[in-house]
Amino acid sequence: MASFPDSVNENDIGKAKCIGELLVPVAPFDQKSGREAWTVAFAPNGSYFAWSQGHRIVRLIPWTKCLKNFSTGHCGEATNASSPRHLSCQNSNGNHIIPVAGEPREHTIDCGDIVWGLAFGSSVPEKQSRCVNIEWHRFRFGQDQLLLATGLNNGRIKIWDVYTGKLLLNLMDHTDVVRDLTFAPDGSLMLVSASRDKTLRVWDLKDDGNMVKVLRGHQNWVYCSAFSPDSSILCSVGAGKAVFLWNMDKYTLIRKLEGHHHDVVSCEFSPDGALLATASYDTRVILWDHHKATVLLELGHLFPPPSPIFAGGANDRWVRSVSFCPDGRHIASITDDRLIRFWSIEEKAPQAIASLTNGLCCAFSAEGNVVAAGTRDGSVHFWECPHSIASLQHMCRMALRRVMSTQQVEALAIPTPLRDYLTYKVI
Repeated sequence: MASFPDSVNENDIGKAKCIGELLVPVAPFDQKSGREAWTVAFAPNGSYFAWSQGHRIVRLIPWTKCLKNFSTGHCGEATNASSPRHLSCQNSNGNHIIPVAGEPREHTIDCGDIVWGLAFGSSVPEKQSRCVNIEWHRFRFGQDQLLLATGLNNGRIKIWDVYTGKLLLNLMDHTDVVRDLTFAPDGSLMLVSASRDKTLRVWDLKDDGNMVKVLRGHQNWVYCSAFSPDSSILCSVGAGKAVFLWNMDKYTLIRKLEGHHHDVVSCEFSPDGALLATASYDTRVILWDHHKATVLLELGHLFPPPSPIFAGGANDRWVRSVSFCPDGRHIASITDDRLIRFWSIEEKAPQAIASLTNGLCCAFSAEGNVVAAGTRDGSVHFWECPHSIASLQHMCRMALRRVMSTQQVEALAIPTPLRDYLTYKVI
């Protein structure tokens, strides 16, 4: 068994450039569960980076400050023009730089329990709450409001003000671990939580965090959920082989996507909403046309491809996480073979790889030029993404697919090659 097909020479694959890492101090009593970085997240406006560094603690760091530290390098690490930029930050020693007036502040948040899920949410004031009967609300969110939601081991969800680090809301209804959180990207501050209690719950933070709906259908733990860019569709995956798609206007199940052979643990839509990427313990990432429930591309992490029976077991290549780049052309995936892979949607072999031990999660920065990955020891590693200039064709395709479904594109009176390109069949 190999990590790459016979037609690919591992030495010919590019090596992703590590630009830095955020480490946490290690003590003897820390060598146990509870110190994992289960989630990393970038703020939508690129202002902050957050990660759960284990033992109830979430760190909020201004992203520009983080990048600046990576570019200079310190803590005993030599940096010069011929060596890769590298930073090892011991960020739990209490030595904080006092920010100048108006500069984003760094925060350390004690959430009171193990943190499993993180999500940033930003407010658009003109987006009204769906609860139209209540005229008074405890919170009035402004134009520059930025919130952080944390999902805890005890089933609670805590909402924090990113700029002050203060606790705003404590949401209680789940009966088990809150494994994942996601905000609707339309600025409505609608929050969806995925839990081990087999449910997804929809919360309206503009209505003081009232729960709007419970989505039931999963027979086992729910691991992850993701909104489409227009906030109309929610994808959820969990301990099962099916991928669930929900209508978020009616809160009803649209369909289930069938194709994986093991638990599906991560999902994310492409920036134009045309593609859906799902990662599974069956060693594969699948790219779907979710409008038509068809598989467009399979990205394998074990070769020769395992049989469904072997893929459904302990195959040593479990894919832990997948993330879509904001450019709509690249994907990152993390697996148990101690590698992080950078893919192009136009190729079946990785563009670049990097070593990563015990990786758990990954996320692209808002600009798409950096990937962050969290690990079991609570640390985070950062890599530069493969660089390439998007073609005008691809940019036009993304603009069109943001407003048109596959069925609408197929109804256009255009040549077949162009139709196939716009519907991503050529990938």
